[in-house]
Amino acid sequence: MSDPTPRRFAHWKRFLQARLSPEGYLGLHLTVGLFVILAAGWWFGDIAEDMSRNAATRLFDERVASWFHERATPFLTQVMRVVTFFGSVGFVAAASSCVAIFLIVRKRRWYQLLMLALAVGGGSLLNILLKHFFHRQRPVLENPLLTLTSYGFPSGHTMGSTLFYGTLAVFAAQSVKTWRWRVLAFWIAALAVALIGLSRIYLGAHYLTDVVGAMAVGLAWLAFCWTGVETLRKWRGRRQ
Repeated sequence: MSDPTPRRFAHWKRFLQARLSPEGYLGLHLTVGLFVILAAGWWFGDIAEDMSRNAATRLFDERVASWFHERATPFLTQVMRVVTFFGSVGFVAAASSCVAIFLIVRKRRWYQLLMLALAVGGGSLLNILLKHFFHRQRPVLENPLLTLTSYGFPSGHTMGSTLFYGTLAVFAAQSVKTWRWRVLAFWIAALAVALIGLSRIYLGAHYLTDVVGAMAVGLAWLAFCWTGVETLRKWRGRRQ
């Protein structure tokens, strides 16, 4: 009588090979995407819980905001205003529109266009919903550099830049063949997001957890959009 154990192992082996294969609409992209969604979602949930319930986290946020505010200089303030512009709603919307037009006219890459719309457009709506859900006030500082009345968590500039520059990094990674250039694209996007987030803390528009939470939820939403669109593309390609 043959041993049934190898047959069971063969089933799981085929399952793992399918999940780690770059081919197929339920392959490696789905595995990586789900992992990033779960990890970034857990990260955001942990930040949101600490922000809401942990007095030590709130005190640390206030100390960081005061530390930056006390060390502000006219030159650095001007630099940070320029940096923060590249994460503003107006710039992200205009730049996204330009990228969308390029994808339509020059490339006709409809799946990339769909991802851009879902990531940036859907992400902006998600940010508004989260702000109204958490109702967190912005930092209150003496002689503030910026005066804003909307809610602060998560940071709209940081989340928008995470989605926009992250989407551009994904497009760049899809266009080049070497891993070196792919890694460079994501490092450049990460640096841009970090600088914009830093500018929001320096200008007193957000607490540290507002910025870090925005990065986490932005990464989760970006992974969700990329995974969904890539799965759809591979599924339709398989049917055709």
